Amino acid sequence: MYYHREIILRCEIQGQPTDWVFEWISSSGDAPSTQNDILSLDYSFSKYYWCRGRRKSDPHDVTWWSAPFTSRYASSPTPVLTVSPSWLSPGASVTLSCEVEHPSAGWRFYWYKAVPDLLPIMEFAARRRRSFYFPSGYRFENLPGTIKGTVENSFIIHGQKQTAGFACRAGRGNPEHLTDYSEPKFVWSADPHPAASLSVSPDREQHFTSESVTLNCGGNSTEWRVMTPSRIYAWSSLYSYSEKVNGFTTEMIAYRPSTAVYWCESESEGCSNAVNITIHDGDLILVSPVHPVNEGDPVTLGCELRTGNFTSTVGFYKNDKLIQNTVRGELSIPAASASDEGFYRCEHSGKASPQSWVAVKASSSSLPESLIIGLVVGFLLTVLLVIVLAILRNRLSQCHRSETSGTAPHQQVETPNQIYSSLLQGQSSLKFQ
Repeated sequence: MYYHREIILRCEIQGQPTDWVFEWISSSGDAPSTQNDILSLDYSFSKYYWCRGRRKSDPHDVTWWSAPFTSRYASSPTPVLTVSPSWLSPGASVTLSCEVEHPSAGWRFYWYKAVPDLLPIMEFAARRRRSFYFPSGYRFENLPGTIKGTVENSFIIHGQKQTAGFACRAGRGNPEHLTDYSEPKFVWSADPHPAASLSVSPDREQHFTSESVTLNCGGNSTEWRVMTPSRIYAWSSLYSYSEKVNGFTTEMIAYRPSTAVYWCESESEGCSNAVNITIHDGDLILVSPVHPVNEGDPVTLGCELRTGNFTSTVGFYKNDKLIQNTVRGELSIPAASASDEGFYRCEHSGKASPQSWVAVKASSSSLPESLIIGLVVGFLLTVLLVIVLAILRNRLSQCHRSETSGTAPHQQVETPNQIYSSLLQGQSSLKFQ
């Protein structure tokens, strides 16, 4: 096995002018001393590297940090983890699959939960102190029952309800040689009411480029980070300029079209619900709720132009089928139901918005009350039936004893139907001997 002693990294800003200088940072905290777009580094140990551009003519025009690059020895294969499904649904199981390069017999597979481990590197800019967290900030804990590994390269998790990250590794030989951990993969929950929650303002899934989008993490933890699979933007809540004492708020402005999942993480509370956010560089977006809507609640979908007003009718489409034309630019659903789930988009004057999934969450608010009432009524009816049957049995027994002991010929014996009828009519002249 061999590796290169030196590798070259290049930082690029596609489609942008050339008057840019570049910043580099690594997971060890040291910033390579270069403003060039090319970085030469020693491929000797594991590190993460990021770059970003800053315009020479406007030092405040700064891009986001790039996706991370990691350097490491190529001494062992790195497994690849896949999760299915990626979005959680009630009662669904999550299947983890771990694949190694050139698979062969003799491997054992180990399964882990990725627990947020916030280890900040501090930056000082514009007299504001900010914590930047790296995606390597996870520690891995064995999933229950997997400490000894499994022969199968898949593992099923039952009852997963919250957003969570997972990883795997493989080992073989005696003594056992273990691979690196896989990159964490996530399953996401759209539940809007977990212990920790992520809210979005404006409260919609689609946003225009250059528009300010505020992400707020709510919960009892004092330190959060906002996560997305490809990038990470995180600040300590102590320096987030949020009015909330326990929480975290950050503002995001995107200049390129994108669609990504976002969620919050903290060491004490784990992961929040997740939301889809689409950034669109066109002139038309669909205004739809970022969280699932409750069954039975009214829902209004809208269509919004970047500039100007609507000059003609707006068409709303569900699953690529036109469902309504309107001059108001709104689609009203009086009471949402499961049949209203689907992909929606709007069109106006030949322009179309991206499509967004509108989810409907089954309402369970009335279920416990109706269930309790049903159980109580059923129990009372059962008790009443038992009492009635006991009384009937006792009366029949008395009648039988009277007949066998020489009841007078003119004494009329009541039938069971007559006894039951008298009970319903409130006649209570029963005598017990």
